[in-house]
Amino acid sequence: MAHQPGHHPLSSGQAPTRLEGVNPILRVRSLEASIDYYVRVLGFKVDWHDPTTMASVSRDRCGIMLCEGDQGNPGTWVWIGVDDADVLFREYSATGARIRLAPTNYPWGYEMHVEDTDGLVLRFGSDPRADRPFSAWVPWYRSASG
Repeated sequence: MAHQPGHHPLSSGQAPTRLEGVNPILRVRSLEASIDYYVRVLGFKVDWHDPTTMASVSRDRCGIMLCEGDQGNPGTWVWIGVDDADVLFREYSATGARIRLAPTNYPWGYEMHVEDTDGLVLRFGSDPRADRPFSAWVPWYRSASG
């Protein structure tokens, strides 16, 4: 039976499968260097690690898989929601994270950008700040740092 637009295929009473979360897979050049950065600098922990190919790191409810030389795409950006981008900015400034953009207020969120060892960008964002004006988004391909 073909799927009808506006009609969920399980509307016959069967509950749909619950989606549990998203764990992006990031392609890295060196698994060991990436694990070190995510743990030592970004405060993640190693969930599991296959030294030949892949590892999973997490912090609180945020999980990321790192894959050496396979899967994922160079230049990937990932959005990660946080309680307070300012608090994380202070933490990451102290640990030596590669901060690409300090917390900036946009209509969709108050966010900061951090690069990992491969130049992949982690966009950490909290709710927009009502007490600050919104900044204009500058596409990274037009900016001097992008």
